[in-house]
Amino acid sequence: MRYLKELKEGEMLSETYLCKSKQVLQTKAGKSYYSLVLQDKTGTFDGKVWDLSSGIEHFEAMDYIHVDGQIVSFQNALQFNIRRVRKCHEGEYDQKEYMPCTKKDVKEMMQELTCYIKSIKNEPLRMLAEKFFIEDKEFAKRFQNHSAAKAVHHGFVGGLLEHTVSVTRLCDYIAKNYPVIHRDLLLTAAMFHDIGKLSELSVFPENDYTDEGQLLGHIYIGAEMLSKKIDTIPEFSEKLKNELLHCILAHHGELEFGSPKKPALAEALALSMADNLDAKLETMTELLVGTEEKGWLGFQRLFESNVRKTSD
Repeated sequence: MRYLKELKEGEMLSETYLCKSKQVLQTKAGKSYYSLVLQDKTGTFDGKVWDLSSGIEHFEAMDYIHVDGQIVSFQNALQFNIRRVRKCHEGEYDQKEYMPCTKKDVKEMMQELTCYIKSIKNEPLRMLAEKFFIEDKEFAKRFQNHSAAKAVHHGFVGGLLEHTVSVTRLCDYIAKNYPVIHRDLLLTAAMFHDIGKLSELSVFPENDYTDEGQLLGHIYIGAEMLSKKIDTIPEFSEKLKNELLHCILAHHGELEFGSPKKPALAEALALSMADNLDAKLETMTELLVGTEEKGWLGFQRLFESNVRKTSD
């Protein structure tokens, strides 16, 4: 298979990709054309179908399509000019080739998360984590396969698990260096801070915001999920419940970033900073790894700065 990340200008291509999105647009002359986003496990690619007459069969977004055409450069960006397209039949493609996945070992990451759970000394907090990640096999399976975002960071199969383990690891380091931190509370909050994304985002290949996600958001959804489960644990005090939920509600750090509350506990502050650190470094990693450019990459909105790779 010819992966999208490998395509070069001038290349003639006949290959199968997932049609992530499809728009029917018009040129300045009033002629209709298709603007597509093609996807495989290496990323996405801009596609255009300029001539909608012969050789263009009917297809919709989220269909797997076989396309023939040429890779061209337009305004300093590569584009697939498609001359023929047809919808693929089941059995003509392997879905795994079209879904970006974590490069880390899922089993090892779950084992690491389990070790953190077992290290929690506070019994109600440990019981809560066990109920989700160990006892609820269906939840654990969904959690391992879900993404952490639509696009910004960890937007791939296994991304939610990878992000959660990274944040938990950072929080464990913070707790060891700042005695004021309640380690058990912080680690539990780290494990649960993004569980609402299981409902906020649909599964691959769509990986898009659900109606529930658009209306409520993952912070509220996650807090609700935790609140309901906590109420099934008699040993869980109301005070501890409020402290844990506060960490979840404040984990974006600022009101303008979507947090219903700003951090009022040391643990909430630590979680928000660990979450931000992992998210931004992963975003920077994906940006730098995904380009062969040696110089400056231009202004990046998330970082509010022009960025480039470090020199060798």
